[in-house]
Amino acid sequence: MNHGRFRHTATVLINGKVLVTGGWSDGALNSSELYDPLTGTWTTTGTMNYTRDYHTLSVLTNGKVLVTGGYTGVDALNDAELYDPSAETWIMTDSMNNARYDHTASVLPNGKVLVTGGRTGIILNSVELYNASTEIWTTTVSMNNARSDHTASVLPNGKVLVTGGYNSHGTLNSSELYDPSTETWTATGSMNDARYMHTASILKNGKLLVTGGFHRFHLDTSELYDPSTETWTITGNTNDGRSDHTASVLPNGKVLVTGGFDGIDYLDSAELYDPLAESWTTSGSMNTARSDHTASVLTNGKVLVTGGHKDSHGALNSAELY
Repeated sequence: MNHGRFRHTATVLINGKVLVTGGWSDGALNSSELYDPLTGTWTTTGTMNYTRDYHTLSVLTNGKVLVTGGYTGVDALNDAELYDPSAETWIMTDSMNNARYDHTASVLPNGKVLVTGGRTGIILNSVELYNASTEIWTTTVSMNNARSDHTASVLPNGKVLVTGGYNSHGTLNSSELYDPSTETWTATGSMNDARYMHTASILKNGKLLVTGGFHRFHLDTSELYDPSTETWTITGNTNDGRSDHTASVLPNGKVLVTGGFDGIDYLDSAELYDPLAESWTTSGSMNTARSDHTASVLTNGKVLVTGGHKDSHGALNSAELY
């Protein structure tokens, strides 16, 4: 990449290119870059109006990209911006009702974007909906629990499952379901392990795989959520405990986990989860250890890993393909 960065975001655009935005490198960044899988090259693209890390990035049904919230290094943001891939420019859109970072953003089947939780000076339970047609935010019913550093996943039935995170009471093992048709939250089965800074992946069988994270130590445990029974079951452990890693569902249905931090070392290791065997196997190592990076599954099936950091001294600009 042209800029080293961590705590950034990356998403695959409808045209197959990868858009990387913001992050941190000696300060919050407003720069954006595009990766073209056909040429294997990076080019700079439009700059965001605000510097931000800990933000979210979502591809809307109209092809534009919505960035929300984040942290400038001084303040939490309620600002949102839209990226137009055809013009390669950013424009401001309606601001959220609450400033927030370390939150989640999920594109619902109806095209709206659901933003949940996060933090400012406090941990939030507030939830907002962005209407891409009107470009307006509205508040919706709050979660039962305030949470930050959690995950939110759109299930095959259209509901959104929120898992874990932390708040002023500690690390959470609770989960909640949001029903877009009624705009309500209901508690669902709790995970066996409380965790935050974990990953959540929708498998091809419809179940959700949660991996790693942190609670007192860096976890090697994984769990499966079954939407039909609303219950969690323990599945195979990863070979390395890790948090701030990535998890990507591959075209073959397996899940690739990369990097992260185990409490002592920044990791270059990668592992594959086989849903049929419910087991993990090592899958080589990245060229560079990294945490707080991104991983994007390209249209050709390869996985692009970008940035991150491997110590406290700086952000990485390197990228790798799996």
